Amino acid sequence: MNMDNKSTVSEFVLLGLCKSWGLQMFFLMLFSLFYVAAMVGNSLIVITVIADLHLQCPMYFLLSNLSIIDMSLASFTTPKMIADHLISHKTISFHGCITQIFFLHLFTGTEIILLMAMSFDRYIAICKPLRYTSIISPQVCIVLVAASWIVGIMHSMSQVAFALTLPFCGPNKIDSFFCDLPVVFQLACVDTYVLGLFMISTSGIIALSCFILLFNSYVIVLVTIKHHSSGGSSKAFSTCTAHFIVVFMFFGPCIFIYMWPQNSFVIEKILSVFYTIFTPILNPVIYTLRNQEVKTAMRKLKSKFLNSNKASPLHYF
Repeated sequence: MNMDNKSTVSEFVLLGLCKSWGLQMFFLMLFSLFYVAAMVGNSLIVITVIADLHLQCPMYFLLSNLSIIDMSLASFTTPKMIADHLISHKTISFHGCITQIFFLHLFTGTEIILLMAMSFDRYIAICKPLRYTSIISPQVCIVLVAASWIVGIMHSMSQVAFALTLPFCGPNKIDSFFCDLPVVFQLACVDTYVLGLFMISTSGIIALSCFILLFNSYVIVLVTIKHHSSGGSSKAFSTCTAHFIVVFMFFGPCIFIYMWPQNSFVIEKILSVFYTIFTPILNPVIYTLRNQEVKTAMRKLKSKFLNSNKASPLHYF
């Protein structure tokens, strides 16, 4: 039986964040600003890491890959959501909905593994500093990034395969601004209790388990930092604090949504906005405002850019 025979729904109606036209215009401007800021900020991090030789190390290599994922996470739904604020009847095709589910779980799954890789990098750097260069080599970093994408692809394919087996035979209104399994499966013409258990087992428990592992690793790191010198301790503590803020802000909404898939739609909307729009901007904000090396590299990059403009051939005519 093919997909078209299983489903009579060809498109879904997205109810969006609110019905008020005034609020929609406010969200249009706000989310446009956040999207541009996320893209510019994360792009600047990637360019800075590539351009500055002092940042050619595993931590910043992983950070630049995190920026790429954050730009992807912000882009899979935000542009359409911004455009939808200009129209009254917001729709998305069945295949478009499945595509959003695929990319959402691809980028979130990849980011989860990458955050664990960054935690592993900091753990080795602080707890086993003498073995750091032998354990965290450039080849290992490439393997970690490749593994994060492979895990993300496998996870997203399992979610899409699950979504394609669901029969949709009537209701097609999604009380959200994009497609995700917690809101889509409630429209299926089957018992949602079983689907909720699947959601908890495949996404909720995985996210919770990864967060617990990350939390424990950062606790070990912070305890180890106490035995370091004051200067190194301050720098290491600042770095680990920045990492953990990103981890907490990313995992919190995901765990809440997927561990309790029968949540209020209002709560799910707020949390969905948080980890698809706000979280991608946390990366450039936290790592640039709290990291002196990145700020110094950005100032050097800015000076180099300005000096190159001054030396342009146009000034000699």
